[in-house]
Amino acid sequence: MGPEPLTSIKIAFFDAKPYDIESFDETNKGFGFKITYFADHLNPGTASLARGHQAVCAFVNDVVNSETIDALFGEKIRMIALRAAGYNNVDFKAAFQKIHVARVPAYSPQAVAEHAVALMLDLNRKIHRAYYRTRDNNFTLNGLLGFDMYQKTAGIIGTGKIGKALIGILKGFGMRVLAYDAFPDTAFQKSAGFEYVDLKTLYKEADILSLHCPLTKETYHLIQDASLRQMKRGVMIINTGRGMLIDSKALIEGLKSGQVGFAGLDVYEEESDYFFEDFSDKVLADDVLARLLSFNNVVVTSHQGFFTREALRNIAQTTLNNVKEFFTEQKLTNEICYKCSTTSCPRKTTGQCF
Repeated sequence: MGPEPLTSIKIAFFDAKPYDIESFDETNKGFGFKITYFADHLNPGTASLARGHQAVCAFVNDVVNSETIDALFGEKIRMIALRAAGYNNVDFKAAFQKIHVARVPAYSPQAVAEHAVALMLDLNRKIHRAYYRTRDNNFTLNGLLGFDMYQKTAGIIGTGKIGKALIGILKGFGMRVLAYDAFPDTAFQKSAGFEYVDLKTLYKEADILSLHCPLTKETYHLIQDASLRQMKRGVMIINTGRGMLIDSKALIEGLKSGQVGFAGLDVYEEESDYFFEDFSDKVLADDVLARLLSFNNVVVTSHQGFFTREALRNIAQTTLNNVKEFFTEQKLTNEICYKCSTTSCPRKTTGQCF
């Protein structure tokens, strides 16, 4: 039996926003899939919408737990194409030997790295506060004092593609860069001119701390009371990685005490309830998020670090190519191993990686 023609493959696309539809429709001209867009998030209650399709396209705030997996399997879904790099919302144990799961491992590391720098500059030079002042015809400088980033120390946790892109930018500012990674890239270290150190040293010396590591059991609440106490007083913390890397309540206490001088957050622990949606006419029920938004030295953006034209184009291209690979070439380069949760495991299709 030969490969299935692309025009016969139907994809149920969940949590579809206008910009998703525009970029995927344009990219799909080169593939020819039949895509059905649903505004609903994927969860056990909406999985039945995928009936009659062969694949599902999901995003970071979709609930791909065991109940959802079982429901999709019952609807004869053979593949879940994640249009994101992160996959901590997927129950791989439930998916094993039922549904194949692939992701987009890299779409634009520069986009996220540049957004991290934008948060740093905004917080340091108080751009958000100056913007509102001048619109009110207030041109005073009181309270807007910043600092030179030149020769300050940046601490980068995670030196994957995004961390590496950020290191290059910060070296351009003339900053001293320290980094921590469980799997250091010594060749890149030598070429880029930074230093790998342990977390204790990084916490102690960093003026600006930026998080770019994956969310794992080891990194869950990496930033909490104990780690905050080890940092410089007035440290700037940037998180464009995963919300649960930071204990938000501990961060609030650090901001109140002055131990944390600035926080730039593009992600939040409970973001799935709020991010990517409009709540401007409602009262914010999340007390922790509301408290974070009340600080004038905190900037929260709604997981927009990836949001560039180039990144959207790359996401659509890789996602649809993942579907093409699976249904026509019987392989899946970006499949996530059900055991070790990586895309690099040589035995990811068998689940026998250790």
